[in-house]
Amino acid sequence: MARARKRFGQHFLHDPAVIERIVRAIDPRAGDHFVEIGPGRGALTAALLASPLATLDAVEIDRDLAARLAATFAGDARLSVHAADALELDLAALASRHGRQLRIAGNLPYNISTPLLFHLLARSEALVDLHLMLQREVVARITARPGSAEYGRLTVMLAPRVRSERLFDVGPGAFQPPPQVWSSLVRLTVLREPLFAVRPAYASVVATAFSHRRKTLRNALKPLLTAAQIEECGADPGARPQTLTPEKFNALAGAVDAARGRQSPPGSAIG
Repeated sequence: MARARKRFGQHFLHDPAVIERIVRAIDPRAGDHFVEIGPGRGALTAALLASPLATLDAVEIDRDLAARLAATFAGDARLSVHAADALELDLAALASRHGRQLRIAGNLPYNISTPLLFHLLARSEALVDLHLMLQREVVARITARPGSAEYGRLTVMLAPRVRSERLFDVGPGAFQPPPQVWSSLVRLTVLREPLFAVRPAYASVVATAFSHRRKTLRNALKPLLTAAQIEECGADPGARPQTLTPEKFNALAGAVDAARGRQSPPGSAIG
């Protein structure tokens, strides 16, 4: 049996009941084109291939595991195994090859989960949805509501592009080796139209605000906006960043763009 490699942050899912529950939540159907991130030893891969999906591209950074997967499932022409880093995966090219948008599934390495999320959703036009196993605290941040302790940059950056739903929690014992944290399965459904037309300065405003989340907006955004400009956007300069909705952040980004003399066509909120 392949050993987990610490440098890849590997924790292999092995609990049959959890795997079955994940596949029920994903609900693969005929004609679906899936990309599995981090298939590891292939437990979820096997369960997905037992469904009527059309194709499955499995992306595994560990070349030894990728070779094992290719050998194990060599008889199934629907599977293509890619020995590659998911951070370098060209989703647009894969979707073009299959002639259809993709569905993503996987147990993401916890040490790169946030940058990997941003990478995947930077090509949201190529995606239908994502079902991802992540550290429970990360899922809490993704699905947080304004004003909660978990609400932050990740919540606000993903909000314009996806509808997020926390499905269920998974204990450490479902993995080999067991991680030191609980995990959660999250469903991210890609919105066909963004929640709002994202301003060019959106990412900059969100990052600046949450780099000083204990400060008021007046102080956190001082490099970008005056208190008067913040107030003109309908936001309280004395409020904390975690109390603002994504729409309010977008209004603040519009003020920054106006101050810089920039146009504000719809753009990507991911980055």
